[in-house]
Formats: sequence, structure tokens, C-alpha cells
Amino acid sequence: MNSHPWAFTRRRGLKAVFATAAGAALGSLAGPGPAAAQSRAQTLRHVLAGTMNTLDPTMPGATRESFGLGMAVYDRLASFGQKEADGLRTFDFANIRGELAERIDRSADGRTLTFHLRKGATWHDGSPVTAADVKWSLDRAVSAKSLSAAQVASGSLARPEQFKVLGDGVVEVGLERPDRLALANLAIPLSPMFNSTLARKHATADDPWAQNWLKENTAGGGAYVVEQYKPGQQTILRRNEAWKNGPDGKLPFFLRIIAQTVPEAATRANLIERGDADLAIDLQASDIEALRSRGKVKLVATPQINGFNSLVFNTRMAPFDNPKVRRAVAAALPYQAMFEAALFNRGRPLFGADWSEAPSEDFPQRLPFRTDAAKAKALLAEAGHPSGFSTSFSFSAGAAATAEPMAALIKEALAKIGVEVAIQKLPPAQMTTMEVERRVPFFLAAGTAWLPAPDYFLRTYFTADQRWNFSGYQNDELNGLVQAARFETDAAKYAQACRRMITIVAEDAPMVMVWQPNQDAVMAPAIEGYTYWFHGQVDYRDLRRA
Repeated sequence: MNSHPWAFTRRRGLKAVFATAAGAALGSLAGPGPAAAQSRAQTLRHVLAGTMNTLDPTMPGATRESFGLGMAVYDRLASFGQKEADGLRTFDFANIRGELAERIDRSADGRTLTFHLRKGATWHDGSPVTAADVKWSLDRAVSAKSLSAAQVASGSLARPEQFKVLGDGVVEVGLERPDRLALANLAIPLSPMFNSTLARKHATADDPWAQNWLKENTAGGGAYVVEQYKPGQQTILRRNEAWKNGPDGKLPFFLRIIAQTVPEAATRANLIERGDADLAIDLQASDIEALRSRGKVKLVATPQINGFNSLVFNTRMAPFDNPKVRRAVAAALPYQAMFEAALFNRGRPLFGADWSEAPSEDFPQRLPFRTDAAKAKALLAEAGHPSGFSTSFSFSAGAAATAEPMAALIKEALAKIGVEVAIQKLPPAQMTTMEVERRVPFFLAAGTAWLPAPDYFLRTYFTADQRWNFSGYQNDELNGLVQAARFETDAAKYAQACRRMITIVAEDAPMVMVWQPNQDAVMAPAIEGYTYWFHGQVDYRDLRRA
């Protein structure tokens, strides 16, 4: 194992002693006295439903929580900025700054990105960050059997030959064509920069990218160092006092982070109300209002601007291979009642628009789906089903809290137009398998696009024979437009193409995007700086205690 004092290893982590907290319950972290009070004030306790199951966010099977961990432990070449609207802070997809790079140059033709690394940047073990480290990290992203390769390919990053060391602290990325998502793909959890000297010491002929070692060890230089890692239980981070790669060069506020898995939502809520924990982002929507009304916590409710929930029609299975049937069912759905019953109005509706051609290139946006039983019956008759038909509506048991009230309302509403619906609540693994194999006709799904460019959203969820095209939808015009838009450099032409693509999916209705749920971040009243990020996890670097 590695012996560097600042690099976390599995052996070192399991022996770590963290004041009175190592292996203890959250409530017993600090005893009485000034030193304990200071320690508590500078320690953030985050309670999670899920687990951080790997220290390498690029590993297949990495949980969402591991992405948040990766953002704290590793740096990337670039980072999205932040913006504020209506008192809420979110990531700013249109504003990309350097992170490990202090300057990013873009060629006039959009085919070359040149990264100038921060002078004096170091890894957790104190060794300097080099251009060779960056080259190795980028080569790993496109070459290793990981989550990274498919994702960064969406920005035309696919071959090691595209990455060149130009000199001391300078790396060039070359593109065959200007791709609007190339730089954005270097600001995500799947593009971490590694201490290649350290990682390569643990590589083997069978594992040239040290993936096995990096599951439980780190080779990073980010804002936090892993001090203790117990997969499925608890992770403790310590601030990296040498980190200077934030937007203002300042260190994060918190000296330590304790992230602990607490599966029961009620227990997580209880811990925050009692002051024994500081933050949770995955409580039940049905509990949020009661928590807020008691006045013991702060709530930051941000619509998930790059996500959606949708009712999906399997376009490769009769009768939903007929767009008139899909539009008929869409016209019969009780949108407002579903929104109130499932989300308690906690989110941003994507239904109820009144247009025949998309008014803007923004996506997701409100679509022209509204409850109209007469229209639904007329469309069914035109489709050859004047007396209706029988089908099923399926959802994962993991989504039951929102899906069950929706399912009851859907069943009742569709019965009024002659469509008989059998409700199927399936185990999560079975539901996923049946979705992928396209064996369910009508079901609930959710999606998030880390890179919320309209063409990326539409490419991901409405084209190709792949997992995220939930409905199996194919449209030749859409396919052509989405590929052209990816490389379009003329802003007006890009906007026109996006408006047409949005109009197509609204007309054909392969799925009905119903809303963007809130991310309800519940926290201690003194916690400030919370920001909603595209990966849906907490970025500990943003937070502070008032």
C-alpha cells in the first residue's frame, strides 16, 4: 500500500481515529467544552439514504452518492459556474471556468482547447500536478472500461491521440469538429484528474488503469482528503489545506465532513430536527411540509432543472406504436391531480402549455399536454379503438411513494375513455430489466441530463436504440436534426433546430414529461451556500455555517 501521508489508503483509513467520532453514532461526535463546540461548528454531518460504494466515481456501478464524493476528493480541469434566481443557487451550464486549469484557451474554429494548469497545484501527497498527470487522466477516461468513456464521447472525446502535452503545465485537447459539449464533459464527476505517479504504482498488466486499487484508495488533489472510508456506512473527509482551485482561491469552510448512511427517511429527518445532523437531500416529499411547519430546519427547495419525471409509452408495442393512441392517453391524464397527489405541488410542472410550435429552444419546457377527455375519445376512435383497450401501467417499488397515487388517478381517468389499466408495482431490478427489454407498455420513468443542452437532452432520451431512449422512439427527421445540432456553431440555426425537435416530440408524444420534482434540501438553520448541481448531489465545497 502507498505510504504517502496525504493519500488515503484502505489500510490507513480503517485505522483512522477521528476525535470521538470514528465508529460512533452521529449524536456522540463531540463532548462538552469550547474545543468540542469549535469542532462541531466546523464539521458538517450529512445523512444519506444511499451509500458511497466506491472512491472512484468512474467505476461501473458507482452510486450517485459516489459522484458527490468524487467532486470533493478530485479536481477536474474545468467547473461550471453558479447563478442565483428567486433566491435559489444552481449550477450555470453556460458559464465554465477553470478548476485545475487556471486558464482555458479556445481556438477560433472551436477544434482546439488548451489548458494551462495552475502554478503550484499539488496532489494530496504534496507532489506537483503535471501535464503528464492530466494526459494520463484523460487517456484513462477514454480507454478504461468505466463510466467515463461513453459519457465523454458525447463531447467527441474518444481517443488518447486527442490529448497532447505541449510543455510544462500545458495540455491540448483536439477535436475533429467543434463540439459544444467537449469542454462541458471535462467539468463532470466522470472526468477526474489523478496523481498518475501514485496510481500507476498500483496498476497491473490486467488492470493498467489501477481501477481495482482506486475503488478503495485515492490519488487526488481535491478540496477534501478521505480520512475514513467504510463502504455502505460512513465516510469522513478532512479539508485539504493546500487546495487553491476554487472560484476565488479560498478554502471551503468546513474542516471535516461526516457522510453517514441512514436508510430510514424518518430517522434522517429526526437527526436534523434534533441538531444531530446538518443536511439531507433525500427525504420524502410527503414529510417536507410538516418539517418546515415545525420551524426547526431550513428548507431549500430547488426544481431539478436538468431532470424530469415522465409517463412513457412503449412505441414498439401495440397499441402505443400508434401516435394517435399515445396522444389520446396523454389527453386523458389528470395532470394537476397527479401533481398534487404525488408531489404535493413540490416541483415545476411540464404540462399545460398552449402552443403548436415550440416557442423557445429551452428544454425541458412546458409541453402542450392538458386534460381533455373529449379530445382523448375522438383520438381513440380515429386510431381504431372507439371502445378503448386494455393495458398495464408499471412502476418500480422504489418509486412507490410518488407512483402509487399517480397510478390510482391514471387508472380512474383512463377508465372514463374505455381504457382498462392493470397496475404493476415491480421490484426495482425487474422493472429495469423489463424497461430495457421493452416488455412494459406504459410506465413511469425519470431522467436527468448532466449536460442540459437541448440537443443533448433530445439525443439522449429520444434517439438511438439505447437504455435512455425509454420509449424506443425513432423519428428520421429528429435523428437528423439532433446530429446536426450537436456541431452547429450558428446560434440562430441551433435554436431553430431545437425548436423543431421539441415540436416533433410534443406532436408524437413518445412520452409525456409531467414535471421536474424539487430537490428538497433540508438542513440546520445555520447552514448556508447550498447549491443545486447537475449531478444531484451535495457539493461540500459550497457550504458554510453562519
